[in-house]
Amino acid sequence: MDQNEVWDLVELPEGYKKVGCSRVYKTKRDSKGNIERFKARLVAKGFTQKEDIDYKETFSHVSKKDSLRIIMAFMAHYDLELHQMDVKTAFLNGSLEEEVYMDQPEGFSIEEKEHLACKLKKSIYGLKQASRQWPNISFAVGMLGRYQSNPGMDHWKAAKKVMRYLQGTKDFMLTFRRSDSLEVTGYSDSDFAGCIDSRKSTFGYLFMLAGGAILWKSVKQTIIASSTMEAEFVACFEATVHGLWLRNFISGLGIVDSVSKPLRIYCDNSAAVFFSKNDKYSKGAKHMELKYLTVKEDVQKQRVSIEHIST
Repeated sequence: MDQNEVWDLVELPEGYKKVGCSRVYKTKRDSKGNIERFKARLVAKGFTQKEDIDYKETFSHVSKKDSLRIIMAFMAHYDLELHQMDVKTAFLNGSLEEEVYMDQPEGFSIEEKEHLACKLKKSIYGLKQASRQWPNISFAVGMLGRYQSNPGMDHWKAAKKVMRYLQGTKDFMLTFRRSDSLEVTGYSDSDFAGCIDSRKSTFGYLFMLAGGAILWKSVKQTIIASSTMEAEFVACFEATVHGLWLRNFISGLGIVDSVSKPLRIYCDNSAAVFFSKNDKYSKGAKHMELKYLTVKEDVQKQRVSIEHIST
């Protein structure tokens, strides 16, 4: 910390409060369970920070996993080599814009300066500004997370089932391969009123490239659909929004021209497919929010093509 000039010892200004700190210890082991080394990290108690006072943004500029999978698909298709790099102690290299003061760590003291506060010059783990992304299991975590405030035995059994599934598929992985046509293809689907508590539907979509999945999502809809067609059409909308981002991202790479064609998204609901391709509005769709109807415009301008697929 001293070598990286993470903080300066200063008098605590009037009107400011100090953020606490603590040490986190971890034993790193190899694949056989043998101890490799002991690790220690000084972290700030960022949960005591106040928004707009101690920090303004928590966004972390890291690459999206979707972007990484797209690059990996291109690498596999063109048989290229992929190089990766990492920056050690990346957070210690990020300068802070806000004024943040922290308690001196236990055991760290300079004679006659014990009363001073650490004015942080660079970000450290634990601060709100030092946000990170965590992996999750999209559908399973989404479903189980709905009941985490009051879980029961059924939820515990479901969680154990997920763990058994992970144990049985721990050697499975995404694969990308060379294909005849390097083209992005999307699939969307939705149940109808699947949540027994709110009667909201759960939708999902998936995009494929070079024989592997590059982007997917499964989440409960924010509205209560009045029909299966509406639920499926909302799923088409969500797939279209993210599909167009995908198309723009790939176009920006300048590697392939297949994205210049309408992006194909497959849906297993004939009514939703028909509704996306015509200007007529049925009685059952007049109440739909305006944003969902942008799918029609995207189809008319040949940005996307909603096509039917068997269930």
